[in-house]
Amino acid sequence: MSFLISISILLALFVSIRFTTSTIERFGVAKSVSPYRVKYIAKTVNLALVIFYLILLVTFLGIEYSQISIFLSSVFAVIGVALFAQWSILSNITASLIIFFGFPYRVGDYIRVIDEDDGISGVIVEISLFHVLIKKGDELITYPNTLILQKAVVKLPAGPVVSSDEPPNDK
Repeated sequence: MSFLISISILLALFVSIRFTTSTIERFGVAKSVSPYRVKYIAKTVNLALVIFYLILLVTFLGIEYSQISIFLSSVFAVIGVALFAQWSILSNITASLIIFFGFPYRVGDYIRVIDEDDGISGVIVEISLFHVLIKKGDELITYPNTLILQKAVVKLPAGPVVSSDEPPNDK
């Protein structure tokens, strides 16, 4: 009997995922939302559905709370140590999400990052998970995502005209 209940729960999970994904996609098209955003929201809702159905499955299989809590506490301890050890990487990934959703500058924009020691100006070439690539003349500057969120950034109307023989003159 528990086998049939488990199969029914898994079947309900797959049906729920297909239904919510198609509903979110239709809503996104109706509201003219970016396909990338629709995909992100669908993944988030589907993850919540998987967690819900997993809890439901564990409940019907009769696994005791103490067994689950020991397993989860061990997993979270390992994940916590790993994330603490990789704090810089995690903060850059988080900053990349913020840049993706809220950064007013895009690839191809000419910007100046205002820094006390050395201001950087150039064209944004790429925005990745960990850094922003800024092209200044012939130089390619890698600027960490966390720092670009902490510094003032000015969007300039156009880049300076620099021939390939002369070094850039940004003062």
